[in-house]
Amino acid sequence: MSQAPATVYTIGHSTRTIDEFIALLKESTIERLVDIRRFPGSRRWPQFTSATLATSVRDAGIDYSWLGEALGGRRRHSLPADDLRNALWQNASFRYYADYALSPAFAAGLDALEGLAGRQRCAIMCSEAVWWRCHRRIVTDYLIARGHPVRHIMAPGHVTDATLTPGAVTDHGGVTYPPAPLTHTGDLFASVSEDHPT
Repeated sequence: MSQAPATVYTIGHSTRTIDEFIALLKESTIERLVDIRRFPGSRRWPQFTSATLATSVRDAGIDYSWLGEALGGRRRHSLPADDLRNALWQNASFRYYADYALSPAFAAGLDALEGLAGRQRCAIMCSEAVWWRCHRRIVTDYLIARGHPVRHIMAPGHVTDATLTPGAVTDHGGVTYPPAPLTHTGDLFASVSEDHPT
């Protein structure tokens, strides 16, 4: 009998202290932190620079992996302008990431994440506190499409169950965001104000 897909957690480090951050991981019994920042440094919050963060979480008994090369944000547009598979996104950076997520490199990164999650309870991490303003949102959709329950760690005592982004279309583990019908307001997809999802 095949094993059910593992639950994957998501978290953003934001402006937290390292102790606050580790406490959130411990509260959800996270065993491995998977850093999906493409550029895993932070001059403003040096406790979250990758090397420092890796040491801190390992000292707390939590393993650390970086998958930012394959799963990190800040991607440039990769599909022709007339390819509308992800045209539901009105925020360009989210659309660019959704385009990138159609690539073999992204699929390989997701496979690696699934492998880790099959062995340990994992949380994927980026810098943005709220998942809906971060590329974790699209990674979450792909995990859901592959059958994984996903939970967002928001604050002490506050963990929410993820749902598929409205308008997303899943197909054999893949996700696209085709243009919304004319009756759809599209507010959900225009309201993300970040220039680059982290």
